[in-house]
Amino acid sequence: MRLDTLRKNAGLVLANLILGAAILIFAKGFFPHKAVLPGLAGLPEDTAALDAAPFGRVILMVVDALRSDFVYSNASSFHFTQSLIRSGAAIPFTGHASPPTITMPRVKAITTGSVPSFLDLVLNFAESDTSSTLATQDSWLAQLKAKPNGKLVMYGDDTWLRLFPDFFDRADGTTSFFVSDFTEVDNNVTRHISDELTQDDWNGMVMHFLGLDHIGHKTGPRGPNMHAKQREMDGIVQQIYDAMEIHGHLQSSLLVLLGDHGMNEGGNHGANSAGEVSTALTFISPQFKASFEGTPSPATFSEDFKYYDLVDQSDVVPTLAALLGFPIPKNSLGAIIPKMLNMWKNKAERFNLLYQNAEQMQKVALATYPEAFDAIQDSSACTDKGKLSDPEKLACKWLAVKDLHESFINNQYMFIRDGSSMLCSFLREAQSQLSGTASKYDLESMLLGAGLLAAATMGTALFGLAGPAANGFAFITYCFTNGVYAATMFASSYVEEEHQFWYWISSAFLILLAIRQQRAEKQGRVGSSSVDGFVVCVLFGIARRWNQTGQKYAGEADLVTEILTQSPWLLWTLIYLTYLAVPRRLRTRPGELGFRRMRILPVLVTASAFLFKIAFTAAEAPELLKGMPILKPIVDFTARYPLMSLARVVFLGLASLIGAVLFMEKPWVGRKHMAPFLESLHDITSLFLITQTRTTNIPLFLIFHCQVRMLQQMRVLDAFGCLLTMLYMQYSSFFAFGGTNAISSVDLSNAYNGVGGYNVLTVGILTFVSNWVGPIWWASAIACILWPRDAAQQKNFDAFGKLTLFAMIHAFMVMAACLLLREHLFIWTVFSPKYLYMMAWTFAQHMVVNGIFSVIVSAGG
Repeated sequence: MRLDTLRKNAGLVLANLILGAAILIFAKGFFPHKAVLPGLAGLPEDTAALDAAPFGRVILMVVDALRSDFVYSNASSFHFTQSLIRSGAAIPFTGHASPPTITMPRVKAITTGSVPSFLDLVLNFAESDTSSTLATQDSWLAQLKAKPNGKLVMYGDDTWLRLFPDFFDRADGTTSFFVSDFTEVDNNVTRHISDELTQDDWNGMVMHFLGLDHIGHKTGPRGPNMHAKQREMDGIVQQIYDAMEIHGHLQSSLLVLLGDHGMNEGGNHGANSAGEVSTALTFISPQFKASFEGTPSPATFSEDFKYYDLVDQSDVVPTLAALLGFPIPKNSLGAIIPKMLNMWKNKAERFNLLYQNAEQMQKVALATYPEAFDAIQDSSACTDKGKLSDPEKLACKWLAVKDLHESFINNQYMFIRDGSSMLCSFLREAQSQLSGTASKYDLESMLLGAGLLAAATMGTALFGLAGPAANGFAFITYCFTNGVYAATMFASSYVEEEHQFWYWISSAFLILLAIRQQRAEKQGRVGSSSVDGFVVCVLFGIARRWNQTGQKYAGEADLVTEILTQSPWLLWTLIYLTYLAVPRRLRTRPGELGFRRMRILPVLVTASAFLFKIAFTAAEAPELLKGMPILKPIVDFTARYPLMSLARVVFLGLASLIGAVLFMEKPWVGRKHMAPFLESLHDITSLFLITQTRTTNIPLFLIFHCQVRMLQQMRVLDAFGCLLTMLYMQYSSFFAFGGTNAISSVDLSNAYNGVGGYNVLTVGILTFVSNWVGPIWWASAIACILWPRDAAQQKNFDAFGKLTLFAMIHAFMVMAACLLLREHLFIWTVFSPKYLYMMAWTFAQHMVVNGIFSVIVSAGG
């Protein structure tokens, strides 16, 4: 028997290793690095238009998460910027930021003009990563630096320093992920502005302000600190504009105010909602008054966040090239913004600029579609356009553009308005096609990963690594869950609204449990607990309505927005009760030595955790403390100490509790000692998870605690029933806390608790924990409290084997969906984020969390 167990465990280890390897192999083919044209673009033959460039230096002011309405709407506090728009000194646009709407990919887009790979989304969170550097790629920064006496300076988000190493002659970088800081990250930029404006030795200055983005993550786009931050940023625009009017060396300067991405109504970003993809983009200079009329400003708030002309963010690159007189970077997919051509009065110069843009775009198209351009050598191949592919049609358009250019060269006085239209049409068509093929799949790697996982899944099932079927009801439910969940992976709407599946199937399972419990009571097989099942179902209904999640109904009413934030006294009463439950159980639970020696320690640790959460809330969401004078003394007391120190006190206290429990309970002695140790371990885990949770979500732990206590009374739960409960409650609780399959729902607000700076491992762990608090809690609760401890129920049941089979089926179906739907419209906005979430569920939740608690189950049994 022991040999069989060892073989089975070895088989499960091998199965999980293959699962991990298959996921990584598939990801290698699905998220490839995009090939780029090497070197810097040279000057075109006709440089007349570039020589007539109206500007000599540029100031790029990036305000992280600057959504379009933050500058343009009547609710904005950018009053000075709006006055410039009215005067004609500022030319406003709405910049479209293609997903993924996070900093690194967007910075790549606005510097190189290319469409970044989706892999940049992952690299964005790895601040130590250097593989994504743009040091050898063409960009407007490289072009400016290549100019005679070219010098660049940068202040703000250190993403720029990682992307452009050794580019900047002066720089002061700030980490972008310390989202608890609203002020210092921007003060580190602002303190350099006055000195740099008096210097005349640079031709490019980049400033990347982070505070507005951090406020969004903490309190949302309408938080109490948002307007003050907008006024601060508007004041910087005024400071720079005034200097441009006063200082002679700045009169040829162009100020570009823009956001790298926007934000949704939750204050997050990463996906493709209207608020996330719509950014402010404003070109500012006193020179514009001579070429542009003023535009009405502010504008009425628009729900689609589209104000003035809509342009792509990549269009910034060729537009800057034209305005500052350097060649368009080689890999740019941007088109010169037509309105900005008003700076050139000469039609011939405008035409030359557009043709240079088209010529550069054609080189990218030729490298991407060599067969299509080889097939279209002359206009005779374009006669039957119905039989041509889209790349071949693009090649035909290029031939027409070339003919137009030759005609223009031969007749300098021709009327070229129609010609400009043809050039713009070619640019937009090329941009559309090339943007859609920015990442080429490695099908061999994708097929290898999927095939390897399919074989491992069949092997796990056929060789019995998942254990026997056990009772029929549980086995049928398990198979039904796997089948239906797998099918939902092929529909984008089901992936976006995945919570509906888990809410529905979890509710059905709990109702069936309640019915079985009632029947068992009638038959006299269990004691009386007729209301337990009903109460569990009601509490689940409350939990699922706690946070509105998904995409379709995001931002609609839920219990948090409609009740708790409106009634802080109710919220804090529930929070107090949640914290009160933990030390009470730790102090009163009997052990071999008892907890008499520990009575004060759980209270002190819990009190420190409660104080930290109040201090954290006062800094993050002070509106939740309005109308709570009873908490003001605590707020005043905790304000004396930094949040980092308070968090470290909590973590140190939790570590002390674990040491004390190990010393007193001695779980290694035997099963009698293990049971109280596991309950204590769960309570300590709960306190840690509460610390890593948003304030408004803390009462969910009280609901979960009540559900577990009710489920303990329901004697119909065998080992398989506990496993299904763990599975359903892990997924449903993830969504109840506000999680989705969109990158925009990743919560960074608790990722720096107790951390003084960016550390990829520490911040990564805290980020995972703060986003998976619900699943981790239920894994702990089932393993430490609910799991049957009698040997009869444990016999031949392998929980981790069944969880591994589920993880394998889940991963394989996501792979299959990504493979079959790789040309789908939503592949980068829905299915790719889902693949990343699947990786997190598999590697972190399944292998680490469920793996650890599966070992605890075995030890406890």
